[in-house]
Amino acid sequence: MPDRVYNVLFLCTHNSARSIMAEALLNHLGQGRFRAFSAGSEGGPAPKPMAIKVLEAEGIPTAGLSSKTWDVFARPDAPVMDLVITVCDQAAGEACPHWPGQPITAHWGIEDPSNGQGTDIERERAFVTALRYLRNRIGVLLSLPMASLDQMALAHRVRGIGEMEGTTGRRSEVA
Repeated sequence: MPDRVYNVLFLCTHNSARSIMAEALLNHLGQGRFRAFSAGSEGGPAPKPMAIKVLEAEGIPTAGLSSKTWDVFARPDAPVMDLVITVCDQAAGEACPHWPGQPITAHWGIEDPSNGQGTDIERERAFVTALRYLRNRIGVLLSLPMASLDQMALAHRVRGIGEMEGTTGRRSEVA
């Protein structure tokens, strides 16, 4: 069992695809070392059905996933976050709430698979690609020696993950 569980909040505008997939993926792969959450600046009506489909196709649990606004995590009774990571450029450019505990912030911009055009297969491929980029980033996060890095070194490493293959144009100067 880990000595410490790290709380991670993934943000996007609508909290319906990328942030939802990142939450599910980190909770699945984190082996109890991480507790992931997701939210959006606006929130959406529900997770995108295609996001749920690709997660389930990979054997990643989807029970309990829901779209919500980030206000839920700015409340005094909300879990204190260690990391706040935006996964869409629009959310990265917005003024975020004050996060209790001064979490490390980073931007891991990934193309919005919801904007995919074409056949059903082509649209699904966009979600599979987004999930692959998220899996790669989360894999690097999981490999970090969290307990042995000071806050500045950890911030540098987590922000550097956002520069991996598949990144969108915005840089890591977030929130």
